[in-house]
Amino acid sequence: MSKHLSLREAVLAWLEYAGGLSPTPQSIVILMLQPHWEDVENAVAAAAPREEHPDLYAKVDGDWVPNARTLLEESGLGEAARLIAHGVPVPVSEVADNFVTFCTGPAPVPERWLLLNASFPQGTRIPLGRYTLQTFTADEFSQIVPMPALNVLQRRSHDLDLITGAPFLHVPDPGRPVTRRPTWFDFTGPRAEAQHWQALLPLMLWDSELLRVDSVFTVARGRRFDLNPRDVPTTIKVYEGRYGREDEVEVRDTGDFHVPAASLPALGHFCTVISTKIDAVMAGVTDERRILNRRARRLERAARHLLAAYQRTYNDDGVWEVEADELHLDYVIALEALLISPRDKREGIAENIRSRASALFLGPDQQKKAIDIVQRAYKARSSYVHGDVIRYQTEEEKRKDLRTLRLLTLQVFLRWLVLTPSDTADLAHLLDAAVQDTGHEKRIGQSLRDFFATTPPRNRPADIPAA
Repeated sequence: MSKHLSLREAVLAWLEYAGGLSPTPQSIVILMLQPHWEDVENAVAAAAPREEHPDLYAKVDGDWVPNARTLLEESGLGEAARLIAHGVPVPVSEVADNFVTFCTGPAPVPERWLLLNASFPQGTRIPLGRYTLQTFTADEFSQIVPMPALNVLQRRSHDLDLITGAPFLHVPDPGRPVTRRPTWFDFTGPRAEAQHWQALLPLMLWDSELLRVDSVFTVARGRRFDLNPRDVPTTIKVYEGRYGREDEVEVRDTGDFHVPAASLPALGHFCTVISTKIDAVMAGVTDERRILNRRARRLERAARHLLAAYQRTYNDDGVWEVEADELHLDYVIALEALLISPRDKREGIAENIRSRASALFLGPDQQKKAIDIVQRAYKARSSYVHGDVIRYQTEEEKRKDLRTLRLLTLQVFLRWLVLTPSDTADLAHLLDAAVQDTGHEKRIGQSLRDFFATTPPRNRPADIPAA
């Protein structure tokens, strides 16, 4: 056994030995059987004791020892050894430095990262409650992966190019185990669009263009960030190349939700205001006062159904025919959850939802339009839940109605948040009174005009023009 070495010295000696191995799949196993690897394990134990870095250790035969899989695979050290065995010129000094940082740095808190089907300006960083909406540069990504020294030598560099500048919603999730691969289907809890609705909803209320979650990653900065390009939807972009020939380049599919740099300050302000309103409502979820508790749960239910409809709508012309009728149901459930009252009788729900939705809009034309949209939605919903097929519409008409219903539902959501009282008053009562009393209608109109004057979304509604 060698003399006591520092962690960096032990790693450099081990990597030097790798250069003499044949490039076979068994080379990494041979390396682990050499005394040099025992020097590395001893150096890890001295520099990063288990009391300070339990994530680096595993129990073997009743004893806690440095976990070989963590030290080799998760750190990237094993990949560095494989490259060296294949004769690839590897910056061994940087690899050793990266490995020392991996072992001795503080254990990272796992995070959930949601890749959005959208484009935002470089440098975007918007707080959304516990979440942060952020676009990352290549340099910032290089500080997140466990072995930056290998970025330019591995396929990973292409992976990072694919998501450089892409918008991610990220949030700490301390109790989540760190997985090896990004995943969309997570059977340990609700689907991502439902689980993270409080961060997604303000963005959706800002712009009427569709916003979806493309992929979900579990990230432990400096530990694991295994991007699989198959989990990032791409499209082919055609450029005019040399000599007039066209070049095709695979790029990330950014969808239609695009925020220009000039709009970023307004978006940040809007998100702050809306997140505050959502938090105020959701604070009642554990309140003993029944109306506050019910209001919070109804908001969450409405948001989940809205997001379920969004996630299954690639674009307004890209709705699966077999799901189009079901999307009507999601939107109607969202409207009911927001606008229903505990005092409502079951047989009058549809009429109440129509009248209350219309009361959220200003002017008879917009109110009649809201009534017509909700009435058509209820007709489609009724056909669907009774097992019938909506035969009175073509597929094109159905998709057009879905878009109209989606835009109405977004406006109802936004206006509901603006008008919902912070006390135990019932918003439905105010909306019912507004239908009968112009005084209440003026009260609603003034509150909405004040909000849109100070916190306008990107798409200003037709019934509330700019002053």
